[in-house]
Amino acid sequence: MLKKILKMALVALALVFAGLQFVRPSRVNPPAKAGRGIEDHVRVTPAVGVILKRSCMDCHSNRTEWPWYSNVAPTSWLVADHVNQGRRHLNFSDWARMNRGEAGGMLKFICEEAQGGSMPMPSYTLVHRGAKLSDADIGTLCDWASMESERLAAKVIPDARVLSVSVIE
Repeated sequence: MLKKILKMALVALALVFAGLQFVRPSRVNPPAKAGRGIEDHVRVTPAVGVILKRSCMDCHSNRTEWPWYSNVAPTSWLVADHVNQGRRHLNFSDWARMNRGEAGGMLKFICEEAQGGSMPMPSYTLVHRGAKLSDADIGTLCDWASMESERLAAKVIPDARVLSVSVIE
């Protein structure tokens, strides 16, 4: 009797799991518009570009590389929600939406989040171990953020294309 109930429960669970696969969240990468990305507004050094691509871009840009598990419910819902929230808070592909003051504040915020261990999210680094920021990465990001926020505050318009940023594209 108990074996039969357990078997029926497992079949029901499998059917529910299969049915959940038909409820799919939107997983899109909006087109990146020319002149709107971070690399068009601040100098992104190659070292910073590597860090941003490795640890930030999947959730904070329109260049998300969707992992296989983002196709499997209910994980797909969590991943899509994290990416959508990340893009709403900070989207490196739409940096131009901020004025100089906001951009400078965001650069400082990036440093604070990295120093505090809030970003990348622990749930992300659990699966993407290489995305975890080292102390050297945090130092590089914070030095860069400080320099670029000062440049923005001084209203110095950088030639953002002077340095190679192809690593974040």
